[in-house]
Amino acid sequence: MTEEQEAELDEQADDVENGDDAAEAEGLQAGDFVKLAYTAYTVEDDQLVDTTDPEVAEEEGVGDQAEEFKPRTIVLGEGHIFDEVEDAVIGGEVGDSGTVTIPAEDAFGEYDPDDVQTVSAEKIDEDDRYPGANVQVDGQQGYISTIVGGRARVDFNHPLAGEDVEYEYEVVEEVDDVEQQAAGLFEMYLGMEPDLWIETDEVEEEVPVESDEDDDEDEDSEPEFETEVVEKETLYLEATPQMTMNQQWMMGKQQIGQDVIDKLGVDRVIVQEVIDGMGGMGMPGMMGGMGGMGGGEADIEEALEEADVDADEIVEELEGAEE
Repeated sequence: MTEEQEAELDEQADDVENGDDAAEAEGLQAGDFVKLAYTAYTVEDDQLVDTTDPEVAEEEGVGDQAEEFKPRTIVLGEGHIFDEVEDAVIGGEVGDSGTVTIPAEDAFGEYDPDDVQTVSAEKIDEDDRYPGANVQVDGQQGYISTIVGGRARVDFNHPLAGEDVEYEYEVVEEVDDVEQQAAGLFEMYLGMEPDLWIETDEVEEEVPVESDEDDDEDEDSEPEFETEVVEKETLYLEATPQMTMNQQWMMGKQQIGQDVIDKLGVDRVIVQEVIDGMGGMGMPGMMGGMGGMGGGEADIEEALEEADVDADEIVEELEGAEE
């Protein structure tokens, strides 16, 4: 075989390999944002596990929960759904639907009899001393299966342990808009969608000045910096009271923010707190009234009336405290 023939065969092999790679990359892939509608039941007991369908939620008696039932945005390849469902979606297209069964060991684990323990009822709050109550004992989450006298049997298995789960799913759409992607991530993390937007900001940064001198001669010298204006893609969040009091946000906002930066490719996340005005109760008006007793006193009384505050009651409480 000549060198030209060998080169041609190598080229053909490369074309075949590249074609295979292209074929493998078709369809939805890991890292894609998609909106997924799904409903999951246990196979044996037909017990609802989770749903995005408001009609199913209503039928199952969970429609009055604070949660909003609608298709959810997830990132493929990030473990936001069970692996079996994710495997069925990857490589597919928008509009695909199907049913996937997740075995118990891959769903909520096999049932372990050793995870059922008898504990003193004194370890459980009085209001929770009844069968079926969710309790925490010695840092473990479980539920009471029986309680007799001063002893309680607490099952630390997941309530759905040992159950195979059947998922019906549909890929509703692929989410390409970055703000919608961000909203989907925060809804997944916090169970809510905060007000957010993305802007490109010009920011001044201190950057080190490159030196042309011999590095050996400047080992002990202080590095020099200069101010440079750079563009930063910024995700802004409005910190509403609902968001700031969200337990997930309070416990992990640094990690959530970094995850959002990594997944969206933005440079930073800025959380803005908005304090609304209080009408006639603002401090400037109050301080102005302190200067003279004429109109100032009337302004204070008017402000107290608008705020539905009884001034006489406040005076009586203060006099009682002094006594």
